[in-house]
Amino acid sequence: MEIVVVGRHTDVPERFRRHVEDKLAKVTQLAPLAQRVDVEVTHEKNPKLSDVCERVELTVRAKGPVIRAEAAADDRYGALDLAIDKLIERLRRSRERRKDHRRTYVLAPVDVRPYDAVKAAEPEPAAPPVPLVPDGDAVEHQLGDSPVVIRQKLHSADPLTVDDAVYQMELVGHDFFLFIDKESARPSAVYKRKGWTYGVVQLDQQCEGILPVSALT
Repeated sequence: MEIVVVGRHTDVPERFRRHVEDKLAKVTQLAPLAQRVDVEVTHEKNPKLSDVCERVELTVRAKGPVIRAEAAADDRYGALDLAIDKLIERLRRSRERRKDHRRTYVLAPVDVRPYDAVKAAEPEPAAPPVPLVPDGDAVEHQLGDSPVVIRQKLHSADPLTVDDAVYQMELVGHDFFLFIDKESARPSAVYKRKGWTYGVVQLDQQCEGILPVSALT
């Protein structure tokens, strides 16, 4: 498993890199198929945020959903410990969910219409858009002459059910998650509300080249 450590607005000494590798050794036990772990260390220079001036973000990349955890503390070693605790918990939940899915596997709907009818109903394939940044990477740019900095990320997206989207949102520790709804083929976003409730927002437009489940039944 490859471990990539990068620093944003800070240098990362070799001693800390070796400490990260030792700490992440247990990841292979819970995610044996993990191909890479990205470790991003950020230093906040604002003295008013000295209690959380060191932030560590961990991202496990493997076949399947990306699993991410982040934490902040007054030193990077403490932030790393907090982030790893969150990551291990999410890896355990992911492993248990895979076990449950294998026990309760349900076949997906199969399109039994004649081939010609299916082909006629499908739109002409469009050329894939040129990605603005490599998948999973981030790029920052300043908004005109203002001090506003916009950070942009591009992610690939397979159609998901709302339940799977909520699950993946919890794995990355975010308050929202963008996805393509498998039922309607619409671009959607699931988000956290108060307590253990969630909301879903959808655009009134279907993604090209993706048939909603309702069209296959």
